[in-house]
Amino acid sequence: MINIALISHDGKKPEMVSFVARNKDFFKKCNIFATGTTGKHIQDEGVKATRLLSGPVGGDAQIAAMIAEGKIDIVIFFRDPMGKHPHEPDVQMLMRLCDVHNVPLATNPKAGKCLLLGVQCSQENDIS
Repeated sequence: MINIALISHDGKKPEMVSFVARNKDFFKKCNIFATGTTGKHIQDEGVKATRLLSGPVGGDAQIAAMIAEGKIDIVIFFRDPMGKHPHEPDVQMLMRLCDVHNVPLATNPKAGKCLLLGVQCSQENDIS
């Protein structure tokens, strides 16, 4: 089973909820780990998610640690590039660790959809 981290900044939470709703069948087959409020919204959509701390109080760092431990396969993080975020160092660390540990990262809905399609294709064709 694929372990996916879902994170979204406040201004992007509606996009994340919509993204999860449109891809509900896919997400129901995954282990989802999400930062606090994002996880609550995902659960409200009827999709099971393990909720971690809110991003600004350590949730981004928790997911970064899971990436470093090899426990996350994909990260979908809808970031608000126009907003200021006091936990930006944690965000940068998370993104850096995705690169260090070769974990695919999508930061917007179209990139997220491409990741999901890639996973589906590799599963259907037994590609690693």
